[in-house]
Amino acid sequence: MYYCKCRQRTSLCQEFRLTVRVEIGTISKYAIFGRKTIYAVVETGGKQYKVSPGQTIEVEKLAAGGDTIELDRVYLVADGDKVTVGKPTIPGAKVIANVVGEGKGDKVIVYKFKAKVRYRRKRGHRQPYTKLAIKEIVVG
Repeated sequence: MYYCKCRQRTSLCQEFRLTVRVEIGTISKYAIFGRKTIYAVVETGGKQYKVSPGQTIEVEKLAAGGDTIELDRVYLVADGDKVTVGKPTIPGAKVIANVVGEGKGDKVIVYKFKAKVRYRRKRGHRQPYTKLAIKEIVVG
């Protein structure tokens, strides 16, 4: 069951025709739900991300200067029905991404308190991140 965006909000759509437009720089594609897409699981900054072409993700801050970054720690690549799992990584596979920008996350308040001794410390922290736009997934 899928809700159709073209008519009313609550009307149930019997067809399989929900379309989403994805734009990254010069890449412009129409992704239709129900079609087989390619995706990969990569690691960067000690965390794993499921990525597909045209997606934008925020990762831990990368100290790489340049416009294009290659993520080579690829654990899984799924292209339609064909799934390749690495042991632990897939040799020769990489994900090519463009750096969109850098920024800081939301502020997290660290508050320390000890009762009856007038001890209170308040400190804030904003984690830096790098925003990446996934261009393509290369299978070795």
